[in-house]
Amino acid sequence: MGKRGFIVLLLTVFVSSLFYGIEDFCGKIEKEEILNRFPEWQKTVTAYSPDPEIIYGLQTFDIPVNIEIFLGTWCHDSAQHVSEYFKIMNMVDNPYFMTLYTGIPKDKESREPYISGKNIQKIPTFIFFIDGEEIGRVIEHPITSLEEDILDIISVYSINQVDIDLDFFLSNYHADLNIDCTQCHQPK
Repeated sequence: MGKRGFIVLLLTVFVSSLFYGIEDFCGKIEKEEILNRFPEWQKTVTAYSPDPEIIYGLQTFDIPVNIEIFLGTWCHDSAQHVSEYFKIMNMVDNPYFMTLYTGIPKDKESREPYISGKNIQKIPTFIFFIDGEEIGRVIEHPITSLEEDILDIISVYSINQVDIDLDFFLSNYHADLNIDCTQCHQPK
């Protein structure tokens, strides 16, 4: 490849990178539609490795949770963390988790119809509801990891409602994985 070919290739890569995620998708959107329209998000879904113990905790949660996610298809943080969420929920495969995705425009002045009454300041914003009551949010970035933040938010509700025996939970988790858990915790 000559100088001219290299320059054309370099310009093509530069110009195409300018348009990465630039498209605003506004309103209700499904996970499959996001991945079809923005295939680069799939790379994060594929690469992300959630903590298996946290995934198990989410798999065993048996109270319906509604999650509303406000995202920008143009936003790097949305691409990162919403893709992580896709992977987490694929692994969890728990019908008690029901998710609605709402795309919002990059132009802040145009967002109101999509976020009215939701107090969305940064994106992505994950809002968790149980029995119609908001119980917590993950705003822009998780504190620890997305899966752990989700479990922390919903577990507070379940601990207040149900007496959870952590040793029993861990013993069952480890038994499912054929792990000797005597090193992790001692029976009482």
